[in-house]
Amino acid sequence: MLEIKVLGTGCPNCKRLEDMCREVVAENNLDATIEKVSNIDEFWKYGVMLTPALIVNGKLLVQGKLPIRHTLVHWLMENK
Repeated sequence: MLEIKVLGTGCPNCKRLEDMCREVVAENNLDATIEKVSNIDEFWKYGVMLTPALIVNGKLLVQGKLPIRHTLVHWLMENK
């Protein structure tokens, strides 16, 4: 099962990344939990300084920008 965490304070890109993760999980019937982390104190635990950030199975995959949809699909399928 995938453990997906979207780190962000609520900016438009943070919301867009969370929505994109939910869409990709649903479209590909992935077994995943998606957690939105908005507490800034939690960001430092993952070494995140820029948002949005994406953590999959404890691994930081991107921070400070939105991945393109194709890349997100690839990451999630690769880590399932």
